[in-house]
Amino acid sequence: MLFAYGTSMPPRKATISEFREASISEFFEKNRHILGFDSPQKSLFMIVKEALDNSLDACEEHGILPEVKVSLEKIEGDEFVVSVEDNGPGIERKQVPNVFGKLLYGSRFHSFKQSRGQQGIGITAAILYGQITTARPSQVKTRRKEDDVAYDFVLGINVKENKADIHSEKPVIWDKPHGTLISIPAKGKYQVGKQSILEYMRECAVANPNATLTLVDPDGKSYEIQRVTDVLSKPAIGIKPHPLGLELGDISSMAKNTASSDVLHFLKDDFNRISDKVAEEILSSSGLSGNKKPSELSLQDIKKLSEAFKSVKLMPPPTDCLSPLGSEFIKKGLKSVYEENHPSHYGKPVSRPITVYNGNPFSVEAGIVYGGDLPNDQPVRVVRFANKVPLLYQPGACAITKAISEMDWRQYGFDQKGGQGIPYGPAIIFVHVYGIRIPFTSESKEALANVDAITAEISLCLRSLGRGVKSFLGKKDKRAKIYEKFRLVNTLIPEIGRKASEILGKEVPNLESVISKIANVVFVTEQFRKVADGVEIDMKIINYTRKNISMNLIADPPTGDYEGPDLKWEVKELEPASEFTVTFSLKGKIPDYPGTNYYFTGIDPVRVQGAEPLPADFGTETVSIIETEGEE
Repeated sequence: MLFAYGTSMPPRKATISEFREASISEFFEKNRHILGFDSPQKSLFMIVKEALDNSLDACEEHGILPEVKVSLEKIEGDEFVVSVEDNGPGIERKQVPNVFGKLLYGSRFHSFKQSRGQQGIGITAAILYGQITTARPSQVKTRRKEDDVAYDFVLGINVKENKADIHSEKPVIWDKPHGTLISIPAKGKYQVGKQSILEYMRECAVANPNATLTLVDPDGKSYEIQRVTDVLSKPAIGIKPHPLGLELGDISSMAKNTASSDVLHFLKDDFNRISDKVAEEILSSSGLSGNKKPSELSLQDIKKLSEAFKSVKLMPPPTDCLSPLGSEFIKKGLKSVYEENHPSHYGKPVSRPITVYNGNPFSVEAGIVYGGDLPNDQPVRVVRFANKVPLLYQPGACAITKAISEMDWRQYGFDQKGGQGIPYGPAIIFVHVYGIRIPFTSESKEALANVDAITAEISLCLRSLGRGVKSFLGKKDKRAKIYEKFRLVNTLIPEIGRKASEILGKEVPNLESVISKIANVVFVTEQFRKVADGVEIDMKIINYTRKNISMNLIADPPTGDYEGPDLKWEVKELEPASEFTVTFSLKGKIPDYPGTNYYFTGIDPVRVQGAEPLPADFGTETVSIIETEGEE
């Protein structure tokens, strides 16, 4: 018998006996690319990423300054053992099989707070990948502070039942007071450069300047990134689900599993921001009885509740469920990692107010590094972060890249053809998006989804960064013009006086008072000279006015390591035609010193050139005053 499309037999229908349930482990065993294990190079990277993220999260939640060591050892062919050891709180012995042997098991999936991981998939998927590619089990050693010994597990994953396959378990002596060590054998390819393990750890250090991170590569070469601050990260605090962040299925599931006996208490006890008054308004709007059992709510009732949530006035979720990096962490992180480029400008970090997307709070913070040894003829480097995790892959699919590409950077001093695309210039742009339920493009969490609300907040941050660079470049030009004016006044007028004296046959008069009358300003100027270990700066305040002046001056160096007393001076009763001079040094390689920013208080801004009025948010609270008299 012939068929319409040839002579082959039609597909055979599967019988009922051939259908069976597949566990989540079996699914990811056959679809590991979904989690990012899609190439030999990327697979080793993903193992390190998942283990390192877990270590940093655990340390942050328990108030521990992180110390994490990553080691890669080549065992044979393309097989490696990836080991990640931390000083975290350790894991309870009974929980080890679940944490490392069961997919979708974790403490974060049902928690409404910011965290690096959310699904409880990552580290178990890494162990599963190692098991698939090498047929070897992984090793976990862990110890809590309250435990007398550590516990050493050798385990794999039973993919059919989605549970740990324990090969051995034993107590062992470990000199660490607390921490966890996981070793995973896996096939892969170790690479250097962009999208490498070392680059990932460097970027982790930007967002975690309070961490000490060490990498030992397969050749035994060690790289260490020391912490630059002992300040602990602010941990996020879990909250209850906010009504506006839930789909119908979420509400239905909560209703079936609640411990509340009626709908009224279900609303008040299981949701965030629902008070007695708001609960009554929701019931009134939905037409539901507060005495009804939550488990008896029908699909129609759930829809009415969902609509009622949108019709009443609800406060946004509290913000303590988020953990921003903050201005100081961003500044210290950028300086510690990118100081090797000797930038001439670190932009003031920008933070947006907390915003709500689908009932889930989020925000954006950003920073910029400009100038120095950074290449001027290449696209700016974009450093993307989500919930403190670097995003090294899929930049083209990311909302952060989209926001940068769609902004016209030409107005801020960058090169950009047609005002579209990644701009060219000597800069590194750092963007961190953080929040609850951040939308990613896939389970591998490599790029942020293009959500309008998030893209808009990123764009506002970027504009602030651009204005900062434009202001920096403008100050640089203005500083050059002020210095030129200062030079002309001090050169031309005395020269005119000297020539006039020669013609008239008289002595050269003291022209200081004449210069003061002509200029009628207070000049703040500097001269610098490069020395073996940095830059030495002579800063002068010259009173070219007709009266004594008093002022406070603050220096804000753009780069380098300053050594010495705080750069704030109080100048008292500086007489006309007198000057105050001070010398300070910046240590380190500074090939393109752009000049120091100077700010002042205590004097009319109209009378000062070469310095700016002190901004209201300038952090001078820890700066001491050095009282210095003016010098004739």
